[in-house]
Amino acid sequence: MSTGYSGTSLPRKLGLKDGQIVGFIERPEYLAELDKAAACVRVDHVARAEQLRDGYDVVHMYSKSRTVISEALPILQDKILANGMIWISWTKTASKVATDATENVVRAAALRLKLVDFKVCAVDAVWSGLKLVIRKELRG
Repeated sequence: MSTGYSGTSLPRKLGLKDGQIVGFIERPEYLAELDKAAACVRVDHVARAEQLRDGYDVVHMYSKSRTVISEALPILQDKILANGMIWISWTKTASKVATDATENVVRAAALRLKLVDFKVCAVDAVWSGLKLVIRKELRG
């Protein structure tokens, strides 16, 4: 599964690895291959952040709403392991999908918390993503 112009597979871009516990929120059905991309211990699919369990290595949320992202991030930071990661994906402007979420919206919401952005990537022709981690000095 290769996306964009880099030739790098999407699972590799997202840092999915064998043995991880992964949670997806509102992942588009056509990206279902991500479930099999790595030998994950568990892959959960939920509609809202509140439905996640605790202890994820990776959580990847897809949203077109700045409000949904801002409200979900505090919950997500509490659901990942100290060295875990959160991917927040929003629809690209070029995709012509209505949204009020952007990279800057995600970054601003994250920086108000214990999170810092680490990497941005093209998920596919519709979605971009920003990788967030808990600041090193705040990891327990």
